[in-house]
Amino acid sequence: MALKKWMDIYGTRNGAKMSRQLKVIADADSIIAQAVFNDNHHKKAIQISEFLISTNAQVIYPATAIIEAITYMQRVLNSSNSAYATAIVFTDPDIKVEEVNQKILSRAISYFSPTISKKNTMFDCIVASIAEGYSADAIFSFDKFYKKCGFKLASEFI
Repeated sequence: MALKKWMDIYGTRNGAKMSRQLKVIADADSIIAQAVFNDNHHKKAIQISEFLISTNAQVIYPATAIIEAITYMQRVLNSSNSAYATAIVFTDPDIKVEEVNQKILSRAISYFSPTISKKNTMFDCIVASIAEGYSADAIFSFDKFYKKCGFKLASEFI
């Protein structure tokens, strides 16, 4: 039962339609915040997710963001169960997973710099690259790096 509800969080349920479907790219921190109940951003992540569901937004998950989130849950949070459940959720064919190819990687380099914060990794640059490639309306993340790159955060819709 809990897994079904959790799966709905990721947008497998349709909501009301807007005149133009929002395109939102998800970062690893939004995946973690939704999956981990004691995460500082959990309540806000659920609120954003419910908004995205209600507006029938197209949420795109970079494969690297999924892998980063699963690895974080397993290694840092020591929660193999959460990591495994998250991996299972993303095998659902209704969830849009974006693979990373050379074009995305090349575009990501424009966001990467040896002088950026060590918190802003190549993973973040790949999310930004995919958002640019899709002309995304927002990035579902709590990371201010994306605002500095000129992207809107999904939280701004709430």
